[in-house]
Amino acid sequence: MWEFTDDTGQAVRTDRVPVRVVAYARAGAALDDLGIRPVAVYGSGHDDGRLDPAKSGALAAAGVPYLGPGKDLTEEALLAASPDLVVDLTYDEKSPYALERPRRVPLVALSVGGAPLPAILARFGELAAGLRDGTAPEPGGAAELAAAEALLGAGAGAGGARVLALSGAGSGQVHLARPEAWPELRHLAGLGVRLLDPGPGPGTGWLTTDWDHAAGLRPDLVLADNRANAQPVPEGRFAGVPVEPWNPETPPSPAAYAHFFRALAGRLSTLSDG
Repeated sequence: MWEFTDDTGQAVRTDRVPVRVVAYARAGAALDDLGIRPVAVYGSGHDDGRLDPAKSGALAAAGVPYLGPGKDLTEEALLAASPDLVVDLTYDEKSPYALERPRRVPLVALSVGGAPLPAILARFGELAAGLRDGTAPEPGGAAELAAAEALLGAGAGAGGARVLALSGAGSGQVHLARPEAWPELRHLAGLGVRLLDPGPGPGTGWLTTDWDHAAGLRPDLVLADNRANAQPVPEGRFAGVPVEPWNPETPPSPAAYAHFFRALAGRLSTLSDG
């Protein structure tokens, strides 16, 4: 008997450990980092017929099939991959994010919304540990993440750089992230990174505004959404301000966040030295 209770409170019980896992791309990339390679992945409503490189980690290079956006994925197409388990995300801890619960295959949804980043990583680690059948090696990453956090924490306060996280929406519009709404941004703030709040207005996770408002916040560093559905920062909008890639759907694994934190620490160190 295998049992797991997901972050919507749904308990899944099967008569054996699931072997064939189909997952939302972000969740699948995290599980892959943790030693559990999915047999197929699917996208969200923001995705099209191609797997978004920002969400997929090493899955595309490994040849893991992409089934398309979850909104277009029928249960028959899902069952064609012969899954024992589907792994999705939840932002509201009420329902899966990218796929409705199928009738004929169990689904677990793990929270990536309101919980602290360490708790999110721990839950993915718990699921991966439960899916190992004794042959998959225990993955590393925890020490690597701790080292990256220490490096970032040491450099974050040195120059006091003002950091703005955003997602481009074209030449006339931009979504500015509210740091308190994003687990990784809250975590960065806890490590000493000085994140800019976009100010009052509608929107829980983003303030949608124009580029003039964004530039008026006078950031020293811009974290720009690098997912396929986001538009690049228009040239000249932040004169002399470096732009660092930011993936709002970084796979929830220690290895993926260690990579992001190391890159950010390097950029902040360059600003401090300058």
